[in-house]
Amino acid sequence: MADQIATSLEEDIVLGRRHPRERLVEQDLCDRFNTHRGDVRLALFELEKKGIVARIPNRGAIVRDLTPKEVNEIYVVREELEVMAARILPFPVAASDLAKLEDLQRAHSAAIDDDDMLGVFYANLHFHQTLFALCGNACLIESISQLEQKVYGIRFYANASREALERARRDHIEMIKALRASRRDDLIGLTRRHLKPSPEAYIRAYERRFGVDDQGR
Repeated sequence: MADQIATSLEEDIVLGRRHPRERLVEQDLCDRFNTHRGDVRLALFELEKKGIVARIPNRGAIVRDLTPKEVNEIYVVREELEVMAARILPFPVAASDLAKLEDLQRAHSAAIDDDDMLGVFYANLHFHQTLFALCGNACLIESISQLEQKVYGIRFYANASREALERARRDHIEMIKALRASRRDDLIGLTRRHLKPSPEAYIRAYERRFGVDDQGR
């Protein structure tokens, strides 16, 4: 039950149903999921470990809001780690791995066309997990995954833009082409470019809502 609650809250945050700084009231969650506080607290603890939820003294749990400074710091590290994965990924890539990526790209593309934002999120997540797994470095793969989880809360802001979704679709297709042709420089360039829209969209939304001086510098 705790896993189900955590997954459901993650999806709420990714889809923009829960917003930064919004309180997560334990009793409300108990009522929603027809369970007891132990399950709810365990779910919130797991989300706190991932960096998605924060606990505030005397207030309880809230959806964690990342300041622009924090977002920029995370994405600087993400970029270097993901580029490292692209740099050490062995070529040529097996046909079976390319086929997996193509299947995930098609699922991502179909979700965009269907306005299925949850499907977009999961297809995009699995596409990149499959891509970076090709580097073969377990420590690097885990580090990329951990940083990716920290910014689940900003995914909604990028996915709210049709232009960003179309750019992501094109990037996935080009990444597969680069892998198939063993064009490492192209893959590295695409990896860097692909990360840009999410933090930019989140920071714009953050500054509109909270102001540029609200811990954002």
